[in-house]
Amino acid sequence: MIKVGIIGSTGYAGAEIVRLITQHKEAEVVWYGSRSYIDKKYADVFANMFQIVDAKCLDDNMDELAEAVDVIFTATPQGLCGSLVNEEILKKVKIVDLSADFRIKDVNVYEKWYGIEHKSPQFIEEAVYGLCEINRDKVKGARLIANPGCYTTCSILTIYPLVKEGLIDPKSIIVDAKSGTSGAGRGAKVPNLFCEVNENIKAYGVTTHRHTPEIEEQLGYAAGEEVVINFTPHLVPMQRGILVTAYANLKEKVTYEQVKACYDKYYKDEQFVRVLEKDVCPETRWVEGSNYVDVNFKIDERTGRIIMMGALDNLIKGAAGQAVQNMNILFGLAENEGLNQIPMFP
Repeated sequence: MIKVGIIGSTGYAGAEIVRLITQHKEAEVVWYGSRSYIDKKYADVFANMFQIVDAKCLDDNMDELAEAVDVIFTATPQGLCGSLVNEEILKKVKIVDLSADFRIKDVNVYEKWYGIEHKSPQFIEEAVYGLCEINRDKVKGARLIANPGCYTTCSILTIYPLVKEGLIDPKSIIVDAKSGTSGAGRGAKVPNLFCEVNENIKAYGVTTHRHTPEIEEQLGYAAGEEVVINFTPHLVPMQRGILVTAYANLKEKVTYEQVKACYDKYYKDEQFVRVLEKDVCPETRWVEGSNYVDVNFKIDERTGRIIMMGALDNLIKGAAGQAVQNMNILFGLAENEGLNQIPMFP
């Protein structure tokens, strides 16, 4: 059995890792790390784990943790993993980091957008961006995985085939995205209170959202040139889900069949990316509780643009599920092990 340690196990993403690994046939959680709940029973924090998890929460001592496990998941705020990781730890254990600490290759860009100093920039270059469907081969031999963000996973997978094949102008991309409130984390914040969120929808981080450079960098690799986008996220009154609607100018006139073939080229063998039938728009309710991403598109012949759409569960494929998928690849397991949950409805 693969021994798993989690730093940040009592956040929303960390709790999802616990839930997924508890159902995993070849892995087990042996370290439930949580600064906020040290020595408290995990099932007292999350009662859904009553009589399922009998362990107590431990601290986030990564040096000690590296001696006890095969892989560490860090489901923590930005800056923590970067402040804890070192060469001795990476010699002993694989790390899948769910924060942004190692996603962006230019440390200056990271520090500008996140407003903090990077404590271990020496590991940025070797870290592999763990978007499994695109970087699977790079993930296989990695020591340090930068698990992509939820907005970025949905945005990149929705747009990637058309950028890669050169069908759209990469400097014309506009991404309009909407997220459920769990994407903001479990910490108490007034803007996320029920009365603030319920019966409301709002844009936030307009022109400044931290996932912008991550999306631009990854699509830039696909395009082979610099990509600059407009990215506007919105908060909607639901618990889970990301919906992306992206717009771009087509370079030339294309048919539905040509674009569909483009998506199929990259995703026809991917279990977790579902290209929907013609004229069917992705909906968050059809991916909730699962590791699936639903994508589709619509050509607007009148304007010469294409509308690309994607939906995923921000806590699973947008965080914990993708992290487990990366772990499976790292250890040579079936990529879907522990991740075959059918989307929940209602």
